[in-house]
Amino acid sequence: MTTTGRAHDLGYAAGWQLIRLLPERSAVRLFDAAADRAARRSEHQQLRRNLSRVLDTTPDRVPAGLVRASLRSYARYWREAFRLPRMDPARLADTIEGSATGLEHIRDAVDRGTGAVLALPHSGNWDLAGIWVVQRIGRPTVVAERLAPESLFRRFVRFREGLGFEIIARTGDATPPFPTLIDRLHRGRVVGLLGERDPSSAGVPVTFFGEPARMPSGPARLAIDTGAPLLPVRCWFTPTGWGFHIDAPVDTTHGIRQTTQTLADRFAAGIAAHPADWHMFQPLWTADLHNRPERGTVA
Repeated sequence: MTTTGRAHDLGYAAGWQLIRLLPERSAVRLFDAAADRAARRSEHQQLRRNLSRVLDTTPDRVPAGLVRASLRSYARYWREAFRLPRMDPARLADTIEGSATGLEHIRDAVDRGTGAVLALPHSGNWDLAGIWVVQRIGRPTVVAERLAPESLFRRFVRFREGLGFEIIARTGDATPPFPTLIDRLHRGRVVGLLGERDPSSAGVPVTFFGEPARMPSGPARLAIDTGAPLLPVRCWFTPTGWGFHIDAPVDTTHGIRQTTQTLADRFAAGIAAHPADWHMFQPLWTADLHNRPERGTVA
């Protein structure tokens, strides 16, 4: 394990041990202050590039206030992640039940015995969406990126297993994830996939906010191969809680490419409604992956 990897692992371990012990107000102040300090630095060029597509502007014209709000939103995600193990999951599910819309799409799929493929962008607090599924539907199966070092990956696995999820690594295990996900859907279970970023760079070509990008084929393939409905999920933060919406099923009858494009369009609508809560700090569009400056990009 590298020194950096060891430091990351210890940092997350300290977060789960210490942050959850702080009073809520103290934790909020601490994480907001850290986000504000980060916003004052000029290290967020990729975030500006990504948000510029959402706003249809150039990176240098992305408002500083939106960058600050984005970093506060991301900090809030981590603050809640560190504190979730001490929160009451039944009460959280009640809160979500009272504010979320479209939950009937998940219930209908499970009642029919098909299971459901939930596809989410990196927005809001998707862990809380999973907690609702655990409490109201049953144990969801979730695919996770394998982090380095391995001890950090295992720490995240234990965290989400403690919330009630079944975790499958996207890479590195003897059995690839796809057959296991097929099995879970055939059993009528719910599968959750983060679906707007393709780490393999071998995904499906789509147009996303008017520019070429690639997105994973997994959500569309699973839905087409099993007959389970593909349900886009929108997650965002509110000043006092969380917002969730489950879209109607995506039409999968036109194949993987068109299904993935429709999913990209649904993601775009949700992200455009709550851009500050989209936690995308990595290159996503083809032009950025190829390191081609464009759209007045800040170097």
